[in-house]
Amino acid sequence: MESFFKLRENNTTVRTEMLAGLTTFMTMAYIIIVNPFILGDAGMPVEAVFVATALSAALGTLLMGLLANYPFALAPGMGLNAFFAYYVVGVLGLSWQAALAAVFISGVIFLILTLTKAREAIVNSIPMPLKLAVSAGIGLFIALIGFKNAGIVVANPATLVSLGSIKDPNVITALLGLLITGALVIKRVRGALILGILATTIIGIPLKVTPIANLKLVSMPPSLAPTFGAFTLGFNEVLTFGIIPVIFAFTFVDLFDTIGTLTGVATKANMLDREGRLPRANKALLADSVATVAGAAVGTSTVTTYIESASGVAEGGRTGLTAVVTAGLFLVALFFSPLLSVITSAATAPVLIIVGIFMMEPVMRINFADYLDGIPAFLAIVMMPFTFSIAEGIVFGVLAYTLLRVLTGRTKDVSLTMWILTVLFIIRLIYH
Repeated sequence: MESFFKLRENNTTVRTEMLAGLTTFMTMAYIIIVNPFILGDAGMPVEAVFVATALSAALGTLLMGLLANYPFALAPGMGLNAFFAYYVVGVLGLSWQAALAAVFISGVIFLILTLTKAREAIVNSIPMPLKLAVSAGIGLFIALIGFKNAGIVVANPATLVSLGSIKDPNVITALLGLLITGALVIKRVRGALILGILATTIIGIPLKVTPIANLKLVSMPPSLAPTFGAFTLGFNEVLTFGIIPVIFAFTFVDLFDTIGTLTGVATKANMLDREGRLPRANKALLADSVATVAGAAVGTSTVTTYIESASGVAEGGRTGLTAVVTAGLFLVALFFSPLLSVITSAATAPVLIIVGIFMMEPVMRINFADYLDGIPAFLAIVMMPFTFSIAEGIVFGVLAYTLLRVLTGRTKDVSLTMWILTVLFIIRLIYH
């Protein structure tokens, strides 16, 4: 493991990597419970989607660890699964088989872009101020997800958002968990985040937030047959419907969510080189591409790199061994699905909020006094939580970076790739 993952070179140990992998898994475990129910609203068989979710997450994360040697984990993306279920199937009226076919096609597009190194060029062309901003923006985005999942922040028709009911047991559980997790982090306790999840889960038992009634520990995985290869039944429907806009939407959101996550988490972990580039970015993107294709084949929505990977990085994970451990736990989870259902959103919310704090650190390296960098960086940061999309934050950051340089006569600072992205983003906004 030392020679393959280069543990000493990355100032880490097997114990640290295993703990980081476990932490990442615990913060992501919700997806194998939540994703089947979201796609179930599109008419997909829930039990088969559960298996497809775990398998695609395990494959993508394993490839990330072995190919790129990065501690990043992959799984079907939140937001993309909602787009799949509630827009493509719910609003446009396509069958879930056709939606899977669209995901499969977008995955093939990713693969082509990756093999031609176009995706890597995009990742490396993003200027350092924007890369630092992406990390901070993701931090706010992660924290918002945590606050939302716990019910601490709720929707309000008058003000968009407002404070939830402090009397809500879920809110009480999450706030107590946040205090405990925060104290553990301040005390620099090893495994603070995983201990925080466990403590919050225990707190939720007397508050009736943690479901323990009729709990079984082990069960055999359900059958994958209902969704395996079902995407092939949707190709004719895709072609007759003219689904290019839908494929573009899947491709765009995953492309820039992944770029944002990779650069943001890598920035926090100091994995970028002196030029601000991510080494082995193409291998990381290859893992993402293959996982999306495989995920559609077994029966789930777009697989993408997860921002929750930051929790494992925060625990010291620096190599692919972290990802390999996480991948293995996704496979083990196939047999422990009843036990994983005990981990509620209230239990993971404190960790997401704490990780959001961790991710804010790079913002101190942005020179906001230089408005030419400060304005694009600020827009990238705030538009992620405000639009609930990493991709939209990148769009606004890139557009501001390029257009402000045009208006101030600094066009020589803009690379060719940034010009191309600017044109594409303008076209996208026009037809959004």
